[in-house]
Amino acid sequence: MKTMPPIVVLAGGLGTRLYPITETAPKAMLEVASRPFIAHQLALFARHGIEKAIYCVGHLGEQIESFVGDGSRFGVDVRYSYDGDRLRGTGGAVRNALPLAGDEFLVTYGDSYLDIAYAPVVEAFRKSGTPALMTVFRNDGQWDTSNVEYQNGKIIAYEKKPLTPRMQHIDYGLLVMHREVFDAWESEEPLDLSTVLGGLVEAEKLSGFETTTRFYEIGSLDGIADLDAHLNKMK
Repeated sequence: MKTMPPIVVLAGGLGTRLYPITETAPKAMLEVASRPFIAHQLALFARHGIEKAIYCVGHLGEQIESFVGDGSRFGVDVRYSYDGDRLRGTGGAVRNALPLAGDEFLVTYGDSYLDIAYAPVVEAFRKSGTPALMTVFRNDGQWDTSNVEYQNGKIIAYEKKPLTPRMQHIDYGLLVMHREVFDAWESEEPLDLSTVLGGLVEAEKLSGFETTTRFYEIGSLDGIADLDAHLNKMK
């Protein structure tokens, strides 16, 4: 298999669900299993062969850069893409990072811990013939609201309202994309990633990859406790 592509990490959110903790520290720097979360995330990337990460940062992003630096002590080459003086939205943040990401890249979130093999996801993307791939998990409403209809390697519907009984999967939080996806979104206006993905679904250009490994996230106190227990158990 070819070299793993870089991963773009969306870490610029305000973390309002965790106020007041995130008023003084970004989510990526919250302590989980005795270390800042981002240390665990970078170790995960390195373990799965990802050599380069671009962190899209905004709110208190300088704390992340101060702690991580160039990423060498974590075994990952880390670069930073700052939102600037205004929020760009998740899609706008990815678009802003394109000069650092290159033609092909993974996308995930700064509060997600997804301990799966990344290489098969990338391989499925390269074989799909589509400009983007979404990793999905059969959720059945267990962890969050199921928002994806997935069939035979294709995303049939995503975040359509109202949600339908056919939506038994959830967006896992890991994408693979080609930069051409953003050719139609060249404006500097704020852009949500869900808008980009919705357009791809309508054009039948979003493939899917199903994983059976549950996801962890630190977007809530319950999520932090869950991941803390999991990482301590893995020790």
